[in-house]
Amino acid sequence: MAAYPAFAVTVDVVALTIRDEVLHVLLVRRGGEPFAGRWALPGGFTRVEEDLEDAAHRELAEECRVTRDDLRLEQLRTYGAPGRDPRPERVVSVAWLALGAHLPEPTAGTDAAEARWWPVEEALAMPLAFDHHQILTDGLERARAKLEYTTLATSFCPREFTLRDLRHVYETVWGSTLDRSNFQRKVLGTEGFVEDTGRYAEGRRGRPARLYRAAAGEGTVLHPPLLRG
Repeated sequence: MAAYPAFAVTVDVVALTIRDEVLHVLLVRRGGEPFAGRWALPGGFTRVEEDLEDAAHRELAEECRVTRDDLRLEQLRTYGAPGRDPRPERVVSVAWLALGAHLPEPTAGTDAAEARWWPVEEALAMPLAFDHHQILTDGLERARAKLEYTTLATSFCPREFTLRDLRHVYETVWGSTLDRSNFQRKVLGTEGFVEDTGRYAEGRRGRPARLYRAAAGEGTVLHPPLLRG
Protein backbone atom coordinates (compact mmCIF):
# COMPACT_ATOMS: atom_id res chain seq x y z
CA MET A 1 0.00 0.00 0.00
CA ALA A 2 1.38 3.40 -0.99
CA ALA A 3 2.30 5.78 1.82
CA TYR A 4 0.54 8.62 0.02
CA PRO A 5 -2.52 8.75 -2.26
CA ALA A 6 -2.12 9.05 -6.03
CA PHE A 7 -1.10 12.56 -7.10
CA ALA A 8 -0.88 14.17 -10.55
CA VAL A 9 0.26 17.52 -11.94
CA THR A 10 -1.33 19.17 -14.95
CA VAL A 11 -0.86 22.44 -16.82
CA ASP A 12 -3.67 24.74 -17.99
CA VAL A 13 -3.09 27.70 -20.28
CA VAL A 14 -5.00 30.98 -20.55
CA ALA A 15 -4.03 31.92 -24.13
CA LEU A 16 -5.19 35.42 -25.09
CA THR A 17 -5.05 37.26 -28.40
CA ILE A 18 -6.94 40.04 -30.15
CA ARG A 19 -9.01 38.99 -33.15
CA ASP A 20 -11.37 41.28 -35.08
CA GLU A 21 -10.73 43.99 -32.45
CA VAL A 22 -12.02 41.74 -29.64
CA LEU A 23 -10.05 39.98 -26.90
CA HIS A 24 -10.26 36.19 -27.41
CA VAL A 25 -9.26 33.16 -25.37
CA LEU A 26 -8.41 29.70 -26.69
CA LEU A 27 -10.80 26.94 -25.56
CA VAL A 28 -11.05 23.24 -26.40
CA ARG A 29 -14.16 21.08 -26.25
CA ARG A 30 -13.34 17.99 -24.25
CA GLY A 31 -13.66 14.71 -26.11
CA GLY A 32 -13.76 12.43 -23.04
CA GLU A 33 -14.64 12.27 -19.39
CA PRO A 34 -14.61 14.04 -17.08
CA PHE A 35 -16.73 16.88 -18.46
CA ALA A 36 -17.06 15.34 -21.92
CA GLY A 37 -18.42 17.88 -24.40
CA ARG A 38 -17.74 20.87 -22.15
CA TRP A 39 -15.38 23.69 -23.13
CA ALA A 40 -12.13 24.06 -21.20
CA LEU A 41 -8.77 25.77 -21.29
CA PRO A 42 -6.11 23.87 -23.23
CA GLY A 43 -3.91 21.75 -20.99
CA GLY A 44 -3.16 18.27 -19.82
CA PHE A 45 -1.02 16.03 -17.65
CA THR A 46 2.70 16.66 -17.49
CA ARG A 47 5.02 13.88 -18.55
CA VAL A 48 7.45 12.32 -16.07
CA GLU A 49 10.52 13.69 -17.82
CA GLU A 50 8.93 17.04 -18.76
CA ASP A 51 9.47 20.51 -17.33
CA LEU A 52 6.26 22.38 -16.49
CA GLU A 53 6.92 25.23 -18.92
CA ASP A 54 7.76 22.73 -21.65
CA ALA A 55 4.44 20.99 -20.97
CA ALA A 56 2.55 24.28 -21.40
CA HIS A 57 4.32 24.95 -24.71
CA ARG A 58 3.59 21.39 -25.86
CA GLU A 59 -0.12 21.74 -25.14
CA LEU A 60 -0.27 25.03 -27.04
CA ALA A 61 1.57 23.49 -29.98
CA GLU A 62 -0.94 20.62 -30.06
CA GLU A 63 -4.04 22.81 -29.68
CA CYS A 64 -3.04 26.01 -31.46
CA ARG A 65 -0.01 25.25 -33.64
CA VAL A 66 2.04 28.02 -32.04
CA THR A 67 5.72 27.92 -31.14
CA ARG A 68 7.72 29.58 -28.39
CA ASP A 69 8.52 32.45 -30.73
CA ASP A 70 4.83 33.20 -31.37
CA LEU A 71 3.85 34.23 -27.87
CA ARG A 72 4.85 35.33 -24.42
CA LEU A 73 4.33 32.75 -21.65
CA GLU A 74 4.44 33.32 -17.91
CA GLN A 75 3.28 31.33 -14.92
CA LEU A 76 -0.05 32.47 -13.49
CA ARG A 77 -0.57 30.50 -10.26
CA THR A 78 -1.15 27.00 -8.89
CA TYR A 79 -4.62 25.52 -8.29
CA GLY A 80 -4.89 22.58 -5.93
CA ALA A 81 -8.20 22.68 -4.08
CA PRO A 82 -9.41 19.18 -3.13
CA GLY A 83 -12.12 18.05 -5.51
CA ARG A 84 -11.25 20.50 -8.29
CA ASP A 85 -10.86 17.43 -10.52
CA PRO A 86 -13.40 14.59 -10.12
CA ARG A 87 -10.89 11.84 -10.96
CA PRO A 88 -9.77 9.54 -8.13
CA GLU A 89 -6.25 10.95 -7.80
CA ARG A 90 -5.49 14.38 -6.40
CA VAL A 91 -4.79 16.72 -9.36
CA VAL A 92 -2.90 20.00 -8.98
CA SER A 93 -2.70 22.36 -11.95
CA VAL A 94 0.02 24.91 -12.68
CA ALA A 95 -1.68 27.57 -14.80
CA TRP A 96 0.05 29.73 -17.39
CA LEU A 97 -0.79 32.99 -19.15
CA ALA A 98 0.08 33.11 -22.87
CA LEU A 99 -0.18 36.26 -24.97
CA GLY A 100 0.41 36.69 -28.69
CA ALA A 101 -0.49 38.69 -31.78
CA HIS A 102 -2.35 37.20 -34.74
CA LEU A 103 -2.24 33.66 -33.39
CA PRO A 104 -3.42 31.00 -35.90
CA GLU A 105 -6.66 29.09 -36.07
CA PRO A 106 -6.39 26.22 -33.56
CA THR A 107 -6.55 22.51 -34.30
CA ALA A 108 -7.96 20.04 -31.79
CA GLY A 109 -5.41 17.78 -30.12
CA THR A 110 -5.65 14.05 -29.51
CA ASP A 111 -7.98 14.35 -26.50
CA ALA A 112 -10.12 17.28 -27.70
CA ALA A 113 -13.16 17.20 -29.94
CA GLU A 114 -12.82 20.81 -31.09
CA ALA A 115 -10.67 23.90 -30.51
CA ARG A 116 -11.50 27.51 -31.25
CA TRP A 117 -11.00 31.11 -30.16
CA TRP A 118 -13.85 32.54 -28.10
CA PRO A 119 -14.50 36.19 -27.18
CA VAL A 120 -13.49 36.42 -23.52
CA GLU A 121 -16.85 37.75 -22.37
CA GLU A 122 -18.65 34.82 -24.03
CA ALA A 123 -16.21 32.35 -22.51
CA LEU A 124 -16.78 33.77 -19.03
CA ALA A 125 -20.53 33.21 -19.45
CA MET A 126 -20.06 29.53 -20.29
CA PRO A 127 -20.03 26.59 -17.82
CA LEU A 128 -16.36 25.70 -18.29
CA ALA A 129 -14.91 22.39 -17.13
CA PHE A 130 -13.11 21.94 -13.80
CA ASP A 131 -12.27 25.30 -12.17
CA HIS A 132 -11.35 26.88 -15.49
CA HIS A 133 -13.77 29.78 -15.04
CA GLN A 134 -11.71 30.87 -12.03
CA ILE A 135 -8.42 30.32 -13.85
CA LEU A 136 -9.65 32.37 -16.83
CA THR A 137 -10.86 35.14 -14.52
CA ASP A 138 -7.48 35.23 -12.76
CA GLY A 139 -5.58 35.20 -16.05
CA LEU A 140 -7.64 38.06 -17.45
CA GLU A 141 -7.08 40.18 -14.35
CA ARG A 142 -3.35 39.42 -14.44
CA ALA A 143 -3.16 40.60 -18.05
CA ARG A 144 -5.15 43.75 -17.28
CA ALA A 145 -3.03 44.59 -14.25
CA LYS A 146 0.31 43.98 -15.94
CA LEU A 147 -0.62 46.34 -18.75
CA GLU A 148 -0.53 49.09 -16.13
CA TYR A 149 3.05 48.65 -14.98
CA THR A 150 4.92 46.62 -17.64
CA THR A 151 5.41 46.64 -21.42
CA LEU A 152 3.24 43.52 -21.71
CA ALA A 153 0.88 45.26 -24.17
CA THR A 154 3.49 44.96 -26.92
CA SER A 155 3.01 41.16 -26.79
CA PHE A 156 -0.39 41.69 -28.46
CA CYS A 157 1.18 43.73 -31.28
CA PRO A 158 3.05 42.63 -34.40
CA ARG A 159 6.79 43.24 -34.57
CA GLU A 160 6.19 46.78 -35.83
CA PHE A 161 3.11 48.77 -34.83
CA THR A 162 1.67 52.26 -34.61
CA LEU A 163 0.76 54.02 -31.39
CA ARG A 164 -2.86 53.63 -32.46
CA ASP A 165 -2.34 49.86 -32.60
CA LEU A 166 -0.83 49.92 -29.11
CA ARG A 167 -3.61 52.11 -27.71
CA HIS A 168 -6.18 49.73 -29.17
CA VAL A 169 -4.59 46.87 -27.19
CA TYR A 170 -5.12 48.76 -23.94
CA GLU A 171 -8.69 49.71 -24.87
CA THR A 172 -9.54 46.14 -25.88
CA VAL A 173 -8.05 44.43 -22.82
CA TRP A 174 -9.30 47.04 -20.36
CA GLY A 175 -12.65 47.57 -22.05
CA SER A 176 -12.37 51.37 -21.89
CA THR A 177 -11.58 54.31 -24.18
CA LEU A 178 -8.32 56.22 -23.70
CA ASP A 179 -7.52 59.79 -24.65
CA ARG A 180 -5.25 59.65 -27.72
CA SER A 181 -3.04 62.62 -26.83
CA ASN A 182 -2.53 61.62 -23.20
CA PHE A 183 -1.74 58.03 -24.20
CA GLN A 184 0.80 59.09 -26.82
CA ARG A 185 2.50 61.45 -24.38
CA LYS A 186 2.77 58.78 -21.69
CA VAL A 187 4.08 56.09 -24.04
CA LEU A 188 6.70 58.27 -25.70
CA GLY A 189 7.69 59.78 -22.36
CA THR A 190 8.30 56.38 -20.73
CA GLU A 191 11.86 55.15 -21.19
CA GLY A 192 12.24 51.55 -22.34
CA PHE A 193 8.70 51.19 -23.72
CA VAL A 194 8.88 51.63 -27.51
CA GLU A 195 11.49 52.51 -30.12
CA ASP A 196 10.90 54.52 -33.29
CA THR A 197 11.74 52.42 -36.38
CA GLY A 198 12.06 55.46 -38.62
CA ARG A 199 9.42 54.02 -40.94
CA TYR A 200 5.75 54.76 -41.55
CA ALA A 201 2.66 52.58 -41.94
CA GLU A 202 1.47 52.23 -45.52
CA GLY A 203 -1.99 51.85 -46.95
CA ARG A 204 -3.80 54.02 -44.39
CA ARG A 205 -5.82 57.14 -45.04
CA GLY A 206 -4.59 60.54 -43.91
CA ARG A 207 -1.17 61.38 -42.57
CA PRO A 208 1.13 58.32 -42.43
CA ALA A 209 1.62 57.02 -38.88
CA ARG A 210 5.07 56.26 -37.48
CA LEU A 211 5.95 52.63 -36.84
CA TYR A 212 7.40 51.56 -33.50
CA ARG A 213 8.73 48.34 -32.03
CA ALA A 214 9.05 47.08 -28.47
CA ALA A 215 12.15 48.44 -26.79
CA ALA A 216 14.91 46.09 -25.72
CA GLY A 217 14.03 44.35 -22.47
CA GLU A 218 10.37 43.67 -23.26
CA GLY A 219 8.38 43.02 -20.10
CA THR A 220 10.23 45.58 -18.00
CA VAL A 221 8.53 47.81 -15.46
CA LEU A 222 6.97 51.07 -16.63
CA HIS A 223 7.62 54.17 -14.58
CA PRO A 224 5.31 55.94 -14.22
CA PRO A 225 2.63 53.25 -14.78
CA LEU A 226 -0.32 53.58 -17.18
CA LEU A 227 -3.24 53.30 -14.78
CA ARG A 228 -6.67 52.05 -15.79
CA GLY A 229 -8.34 54.84 -13.85
